[in-house]
Amino acid sequence: MVSLSLHSQTLDDYLIIAAENNPGLKAAYARYEATLERTKQPGLPDPELQVGFFFKPMERYMGNQQADIQLMQMFPWFGTIGTQKEEANQMALAQYQLFLEEKNQLMYLVKSTWYEMIRLNKEISIVRENLEFLQKHEELALIRYQVASGGSAGSASSGSAGMPSAKSSSAASGMNGMDDGAAKPSSTGTNPGMSSSSMGGSSSTMSDILQLRIEKKGLENTLAQLEADLEPQQIKFNKLLNREIREGIALTKVFSPIQLEADKLILLDSIKANNPMLAMLDAEMTAYEQQAKMARQDGRPMLGAGVNYMPFTARQESGMSMGGQDMVMPMVSMTLPIYRKKVNARIKEAELLRDATMLDRQKTENLLAMEWANAFRDWEDANRKLALYSEQIELTEQNLELLATSYTAGQVGMEKVLDAHHQLHTFQLSRINAINKQYQSLLMLEKLTASTLPIDQDTL
Repeated sequence: MVSLSLHSQTLDDYLIIAAENNPGLKAAYARYEATLERTKQPGLPDPELQVGFFFKPMERYMGNQQADIQLMQMFPWFGTIGTQKEEANQMALAQYQLFLEEKNQLMYLVKSTWYEMIRLNKEISIVRENLEFLQKHEELALIRYQVASGGSAGSASSGSAGMPSAKSSSAASGMNGMDDGAAKPSSTGTNPGMSSSSMGGSSSTMSDILQLRIEKKGLENTLAQLEADLEPQQIKFNKLLNREIREGIALTKVFSPIQLEADKLILLDSIKANNPMLAMLDAEMTAYEQQAKMARQDGRPMLGAGVNYMPFTARQESGMSMGGQDMVMPMVSMTLPIYRKKVNARIKEAELLRDATMLDRQKTENLLAMEWANAFRDWEDANRKLALYSEQIELTEQNLELLATSYTAGQVGMEKVLDAHHQLHTFQLSRINAINKQYQSLLMLEKLTASTLPIDQDTL
C-alpha cells in the first residue's frame, strides 16, 4: 500500500503537501492574520468617567453635595475612523501579498528541486547505459586479444579466459616468436615476420582494453558523483515539504522538451500586473497616503459630549429641611490642536514614506524586468542548444555505429570508437541539461508572473 501510494503521487500532490506543511508559509499566513486583526481596532475612544466624593458634604444652596460624577465621550473628527480602517486594510493587503510571494517562492523551489532530481536521474541513467556500452566493447576487445595471443604463441601463451597482464603476455609472445625464428630460420618455411606481426596486434588490442578500462573508471567516478549530488536534492525536497529527510519521492520518468505558448512582451505586462511584490508596494503606498490623511484628521478638533451628575441631600436650617434635589448638567467639550509642529511632522513622515515606497516600486519593477529578460535569454538559449544537441546526437550515433562495425572488422582502432562514444556521452548530458534549463526558465517566468504558463510538451 505504501508503494502504491508513493507511485501515485505527482508534482501537484507534492505542491499541496508543501503548501499545507511548510513552516515558512504558515508563518507568513499567521503574520497576515495578525495584521488583519488591526482592521477591527479603529473605533471611538473609550468614554471617560470621573467620580469625586466629599469626605464632608459640601454645603450648597441646593443642599449638601455628596459627590461629583462626570461621564464624557470624545468623538474624532469626521472620517477619522474610516481612514484608520482603510489604512489597516491596506497594511493587511500588503501582508497578504507578502504571503503570496512566500508561496510563489516555495512553489518555485519545490518545482526547481523536482526537475533537478529528474535531471540527475536521467544523467545517472545515461552514464549507466554508457558503462554497459564500454563493458560490451571491452568483452569484444578481450576476445580479440585472446585470438591475437593464441595466433602468436599458441595455447602456451594464451593465458586465462580473463585479461592477462600487459607485460607478461606481450613479453611471452615476443620471446616465443624470437625462439622459433632463431631455431628454424628456413627449414619450416614459416615467415619470421608473422610472430612480430601477431605480437603487434596483441599489443594493440591490449592498449584498446586499457583505454576502455580507463574510460570506465572515469564514468564510474562520474556515476558516484551524480549519486552523491542527488542525495542533497532529495533532502532539500523533503524539507521543503517539512518531511523526514529519508521520505520516499516518486519522480516522473518523462523529461521531454517543452514549448512555451506565450508572447514575450505579454508576459512582461503580466508581471507588472500580477507580481505580488509590486502589489504589496502598491498597497503600502495607499496605506501611507491614508496615514497622511489620518495625521491631517488628528490636527483637527475632537468633539466631546457628556453629563455631570451631582447628588444632593437636604440640609437642616432653622429646623427646616432645605434643598436635597439632585442636579444633572449636560456637557460638551472640544480639543484645541494648536500645536501644529507634531502634526505637520507626521504628515511629512507619511509623505516621505509614500515617496520612498514609490521609488522602491520602480526599482522592483526594473529588477523584475531584468529577471524576465534573463529568464527569456536562458529559455531561448536552451531551445537553440536543444536543437543543436539533438542533431549532434543523431549524427554521432550514426558515426558510432559505423566505427563499431569497422572496429569489429579490424579497420579502425578503439581510440576512434572511444572518441565518438565520448562525444555521444557529452551530447547526451548536454541535451538533458538543456531540457532542465528549459524547465528552470519556465519556472522563473511562472514565479515572476505568479501564474501557470501554457506549454506544449509534444512540440519537440
